[in-house]
Amino acid sequence: MKRRKFIRSAAVGAGVFAMPAVVPSTVFGKSAPSNRIQIGQIGFGRIARSHDLPETMKYESAQVVGVCDVDSKRAADGKKFIDAFYAKKTGKQRYADTRIYETFSDLINSSRIDAVIISTPDHWHAQPAVEAALAGKDIYLQKPTSLTIREGRILSDIVRKKGVILQMGTQQRSSPQFRIAAELVRNGRIGKLHTVKIGLPGDPPGPETSEIPVPPNLDYDMWLGSTPEVYYTETRVHPQQDYSRPGWLRCEQFGAGMITGWGQHHIDSANWGMDTEHTTPVEVEAVAQFPRSGMWDVHGDFMVKAMYGNGIEMLISGGYTNGIRYEGTEGWIFVSRGNYQATASDPVAQAENSKALDASAPELLSSEIGENEIHLYRSGEQHGNWLDCIKNRKEPVSPVEQGHRACSTCLISHIAMKLPGKLKYDPVKEVFTNSEAANAMLDRPDRAPYGLEHMNLPNL
Repeated sequence: MKRRKFIRSAAVGAGVFAMPAVVPSTVFGKSAPSNRIQIGQIGFGRIARSHDLPETMKYESAQVVGVCDVDSKRAADGKKFIDAFYAKKTGKQRYADTRIYETFSDLINSSRIDAVIISTPDHWHAQPAVEAALAGKDIYLQKPTSLTIREGRILSDIVRKKGVILQMGTQQRSSPQFRIAAELVRNGRIGKLHTVKIGLPGDPPGPETSEIPVPPNLDYDMWLGSTPEVYYTETRVHPQQDYSRPGWLRCEQFGAGMITGWGQHHIDSANWGMDTEHTTPVEVEAVAQFPRSGMWDVHGDFMVKAMYGNGIEMLISGGYTNGIRYEGTEGWIFVSRGNYQATASDPVAQAENSKALDASAPELLSSEIGENEIHLYRSGEQHGNWLDCIKNRKEPVSPVEQGHRACSTCLISHIAMKLPGKLKYDPVKEVFTNSEAANAMLDRPDRAPYGLEHMNLPNL
């Protein structure tokens, strides 16, 4: 990344904030074939090629017209992948000519682009999303929402002020069993809800690594982004020969491990059933094992205990079955993905008899929700819901504020893993009230020139 160009494009993005929120003139496709929404893909890795792009391109309302990646080899692969998809779909070899953009800022600021999909590593979620919102572009953002609480709050506030459509990639909201479970709980089918148990695995430690030359196709400085400068090794970044699970997922420098990686999925779904979508726990305590050596340093086995203001206790641990168990005074309901996998490398054991929905009594699951009871948002598929909302300008099934709150719960749980005792948290001010050490961990310094700290952000 050229630093001068990065700073210039970031400033341009911030400068448009004062303009009134309008739907881009191209959303309904003046320059798009058949009135399609023109989409740019930011990051072409494992999630983009196996999940986000196929799930988006299957809809006639969308056409992906641009791609960028800090690895030029992956950017070229992205163009081939997109062009080949449309060639097969239409039977026309030259139907698409996907453009490769040098940087995500170039892609975002292109008049050709109406909306973006952000499928980057976790530490590169907030900034491109903020730039896209400031430019008036609609956004599909992979979870977790942000690397820090501060980033998430800034992003949510800017999205709201700009009036853009942001859909979080917490696709469990579009899986019917998670909605059904949440509706049954919200409508009192298990009595008064008092405990929610979330099964979530940890990550393994290792390996030891040494520095190797940076591949000429990788802009490693920009890949590191706002995080500290450290030597390159392929184990820290992503594989150069394939699209298997990347090593950065297990490095705290770029995320928090499974507590955010899969935690936002399950906590977001649990919030649906707990009616806590716009808040976070008021108390949290945790224990966790962390590796003593090796590059991969995110948490392993752990246990989180969190208490919400409505009196519901949430327990999160790898000792529970992967999924969500709601426990009430009159029974329980368990929900999981069953045998579904978003990608082939999802870290979940796939059992042939895995139940997506279970309960203490079978009749609970066949209970009908009455006309005057609580009915939750129905979505057939996450990416399709996002595209529909771009056109009708209605709120998507997984909006950014709910995403920020679920991610915040993950992040304060991670902080609790590092500190002894019970931490008290204020969901309104978004600070701890009994620990300055914990408050110091709510944000991270940004390495210049990257990160929201070095953008010319508007006053919110």
